[in-house]
Amino acid sequence: MAGDGLDLDRLRKGCAQCSLQVLCLPAGIDDGELRQLDEIVRTRRPLDPGESLFRAGESLGSLYVAREGAFKTLATNEEGETQVIGFHLPGELMGLDALGSGRHACDSEALTRATVCEIPLSQLESVCQQLPGLQHQLLRIIGQGINRDQSHMEMLGRRQAPERMAMFLHGLSERYRLLGRPADMFLLPMSREDIASFLGMVIETVSRTLTKLQDDGVISVRGRQLRILDHTRLDAIVHSPARTSGTRAG
Repeated sequence: MAGDGLDLDRLRKGCAQCSLQVLCLPAGIDDGELRQLDEIVRTRRPLDPGESLFRAGESLGSLYVAREGAFKTLATNEEGETQVIGFHLPGELMGLDALGSGRHACDSEALTRATVCEIPLSQLESVCQQLPGLQHQLLRIIGQGINRDQSHMEMLGRRQAPERMAMFLHGLSERYRLLGRPADMFLLPMSREDIASFLGMVIETVSRTLTKLQDDGVISVRGRQLRILDHTRLDAIVHSPARTSGTRAG
């Protein structure tokens, strides 16, 4: 790092949208500890849309934080069919799928032009021993990932397309809020096709459902720019009792 002192302003700006900010920013962490963490983080070259961050079967070497841009994760079954199983926004941690087996179980691809911070696992383990706060933060982030996986399974269990879509948009809104970004107006970094794959729908159903929610005054959507107009009605759809009959999402 240039200069004979620690550039705290640069570090704080760089970590402002990072899921590890709770560790880096609170009062009490001294310059040496902040420097120690900063020294192991590598900023990778920008990735273009569609470029791979990691592939299924690759060994786990690092965890990643999306610094800019967004990513999707995809799983491929034995028949070669691919499904989107997750989305990662700026500031969210990626690579946790490999913590159990040591190998990635899915592919990760950039949805937009993106940059990531790479955190080598071997060095991270050493720093965690010296900075207990980092270990606690990582456990919290792992818990958030588990909650998102459970929410995805709940979405797929809903038969009605509006319910699935409402849960998806509600979840995105909450994640943007936790990242300190506007929760009622945001860009959808993923395509309609990706949303359809994630929600177990066909793309025509995605378009019809978004149009219906817009006609009902719940949302406003233009291209990928989405605005939530009526949070109360969106919450009502999300928390409506799961129906066991009626039109299936598809």
